[in-house]
Amino acid sequence: MNRQVLLFISLLSLESVFGQVSYSVPEEMTKGSFVGNIVQDLGLDIQRLISGKAKIYTRNSGEYIELNRERGVLLVKQRIDREVLCTETALCALHFQIILENPMEFYSVTVQITDINDNAPTFEKNEIAFKISESAVMGAKFVLERAEDLDVGINGVQNYELKPTDNFALKLDSNADGNKNVEMVLQKPLDREKQEQISLVLTAVDGGEPQMSGTMLIVITVLDVNDNAPVFTQPTYKSVVTENSPKGTVVATVTASDADQGSNGKITYSITNTLGNIRKVFALNKENGEVSLIGNIDFEKSRHFQINVRASDEGGLTDSCKIIIDVQDVNDNKPEINIMSKSNVISEDAELNTVVTMINIEDLDSGENGNVKCVICENVPFTLKTSTDNFYSLVTDSELDREIASQYNITVTCSDEGVPSLSSSVTLTLQISDVNDNDPVFESSSYEAYIVENNTPGLSVFTVRARDADWNQNARVSYILEDSSVNGVAVSSYVSVSADSGVIHAVRSFDYEQIKDFHFRVKAQDGGSPPLSSNVTVKILIQDQNDNPPQVLYPVQTGGSLVAEMVPRSADVGYLVTKVVAVDVDSGQNAWLSYKLQKATDRALFEVGLQNGEIRTIRQVTDKDVVKQRLSVIVEDNGQPSRSATVIVNVVVADSFPEVLSEFTDFTQDKEYNDNLTFYLVLALAVVSFLFITCLVVIISVKIYRWRQSRIMFHSNLPVIPYYPPRYSDTLGTGTLQHVYNYEVCRTTDSRKSDCKSGGAGSQNVLIMDPSSTGTMQRIQSGKSILDEPDSPLEVS
Repeated sequence: MNRQVLLFISLLSLESVFGQVSYSVPEEMTKGSFVGNIVQDLGLDIQRLISGKAKIYTRNSGEYIELNRERGVLLVKQRIDREVLCTETALCALHFQIILENPMEFYSVTVQITDINDNAPTFEKNEIAFKISESAVMGAKFVLERAEDLDVGINGVQNYELKPTDNFALKLDSNADGNKNVEMVLQKPLDREKQEQISLVLTAVDGGEPQMSGTMLIVITVLDVNDNAPVFTQPTYKSVVTENSPKGTVVATVTASDADQGSNGKITYSITNTLGNIRKVFALNKENGEVSLIGNIDFEKSRHFQINVRASDEGGLTDSCKIIIDVQDVNDNKPEINIMSKSNVISEDAELNTVVTMINIEDLDSGENGNVKCVICENVPFTLKTSTDNFYSLVTDSELDREIASQYNITVTCSDEGVPSLSSSVTLTLQISDVNDNDPVFESSSYEAYIVENNTPGLSVFTVRARDADWNQNARVSYILEDSSVNGVAVSSYVSVSADSGVIHAVRSFDYEQIKDFHFRVKAQDGGSPPLSSNVTVKILIQDQNDNPPQVLYPVQTGGSLVAEMVPRSADVGYLVTKVVAVDVDSGQNAWLSYKLQKATDRALFEVGLQNGEIRTIRQVTDKDVVKQRLSVIVEDNGQPSRSATVIVNVVVADSFPEVLSEFTDFTQDKEYNDNLTFYLVLALAVVSFLFITCLVVIISVKIYRWRQSRIMFHSNLPVIPYYPPRYSDTLGTGTLQHVYNYEVCRTTDSRKSDCKSGGAGSQNVLIMDPSSTGTMQRIQSGKSILDEPDSPLEVS
């Protein structure tokens, strides 16, 4: 069995490649039979079929051909019967498309089904009867039924044979449609008296290999004379009927006449068609010759009908005619939309003219009723492009952005040009896949955060947030602290950033007095590939806490020396005794200082300036005022809670240095006496508890005491006279001490001697008396500031 292959390749203007190939195979081939090498004929390779997921697309439900991807060949999937597949057409073919993906391509394939001689000619009836008058003239014709052969071409009915041929001969006339009219012609007069009934056998043979045939028995009854046959008014009748016409519609009427009278002139009409479904669609009234519809007419199935009509009289004479009926199309079929191949997901960075879906449109109507145009809904970045007749491709015609639209519902509407127009539509849902094309964006261009000093390490300070318009992993933002330094130290030793939440934590405890603010950069990076990022500047401001007490700078007191300020008895009201100078390293209101007089020997004599710390007299100094004055000044800041420091200021009310010296000598002795008294009290307590030991301790203590008394008689103690440096300015700028004091100092090498030696007081202003000294006073030169002495003991709270 030979197989013919015809190959046609055509390249179109679209990005997809289309081609057409045609094969020819005989019917009734077994399953799995080879049809054609599609890979070789289309110039493809087997790997392309496999990677492109090649498949067969066909519009009808029956699939007779299958594709073997691994071999690249077309095979018979199921038995093909040409007579079942193509009932009314001589040319029979299967049309389908081969679809490939990535990229999308399709090829049209046509498989011509050739006929084989697998059907014998058959007659509708195994036997027919004629009643022929014995007076029938020579040459009288009698129409016989034609045989039906489902095969076509040479395999169809080719010839008829009539046996025996004693009285009748067979006449065959070919019609324009290729069929043959079979007529039996009387060639020898009949004689009823000799033979009342004649039996003939009509044989129809085809031209196939092997040759097949079918027979029909003809029984002729010879009647008495009926010498006039029916005659139709015309040999061919033509009519037009609209499809979908209701049943009972009269399509045509045929008329025949017979010159005979009586029963020989009564005409009966009948349909002689044996092929097709004529008798299922049309009915003929045997009395009046009206042809009416008894079935449905569909233009898409049959566009023309030919009805063969026979008129017979009672004498058995007949005549024949044919009726040609044309079916007129109406717009009764909606366009059918078939999805050949489609993508459900497309990347948002897809190039222009990317094929998304391929569709095929079919309208069974003809003419304008079958002309179809397709459109899609507006405001979508897609367009329809036609490739060949009734084939469309849905392609992108503008850029896609998933952040604007993540899904499109594209409605394709196809309408024909009939009146009224019919249409069909289909909705395609297309998801837009994300591409990492958006940087993370912070909610602010910069951030400022505040944190109170002395914080706990690990404290959450602030949260930065960035949003990414992308989706899923591409929108997952991580936060990274960029490398930088603060005062030469890596910023990572100051703060840390949570990678997931963007929370900024303090790594250390901050001290406002060391660092007041610093800034750094935080980078937000998404999880795309490659990742995109953006950064923002964060400024951290340290807020002050009241964590430092005031520090007293003046007056300065040494551990072993007494410093005193001298006030003359002639001092007026408001006389500046001294100025307490203090500072607070905190800032703001935490550094605002106030001065208060906490304790004083005589509160009615002195006052302290609340803001400037100046100690002034509030009344006139009198002779009754005590020489030795002790003032306790407290310095407080304005923080919450407030912190303070206390300084002791010794003031001497005297007009001359000798008076000052004598008073401070007694002061020293009184101090030692008080110390001894305390010691005695301790000893007395010990005596009560431990009597024996106490007695021994008392004896020893008494001896020690007498020995110390004898030593004291040989020592003299001098007090310290305060001195303010000329035009001294305090650190806070709240006031100055502009007094200059010059004193005459009397001193002696032995306190038991009464003579004094005078010393110049031009530049010597401050005297310091050390209780452990031998009686000789140390002179402090004017070039040495009192502030150079060690810090005085202060009470700090």
